[in-house]
Amino acid sequence: MIIKTISDVAASPVQMEGAKNVSVRVVFGPADKAPTFAMRVFELDAGGHTPFHSHAFEHEVMILSGEIAVVTETGPIPLKTGQCILVQPNEKHQFKNLSASNKASFMCLVPIAYQK
Repeated sequence: MIIKTISDVAASPVQMEGAKNVSVRVVFGPADKAPTFAMRVFELDAGGHTPFHSHAFEHEVMILSGEIAVVTETGPIPLKTGQCILVQPNEKHQFKNLSASNKASFMCLVPIAYQK
């Protein structure tokens, strides 16, 4: 068993094209020999966002803090802390910090085979 706090893990900037002011902490992943899922925490600086993208795998998301919207092909959906989302395979999405002055964060689980 491995027990960590989020702050135990170094944050790395998200380098994907279309990302702005986003960092990620891989809480559990390949380095921990996690067999099935990777747990990641994304931190969005004020006004930051992930790219508008899709991928061939599902992922589950929980809003941890801040004012976040998930952007879909039909527009943004504001979310509250504690809300959870299932993003289906190939579903276009983006996570955007709606605050101009505060950070926001969310946790994301993906299949380990897709964790880089």
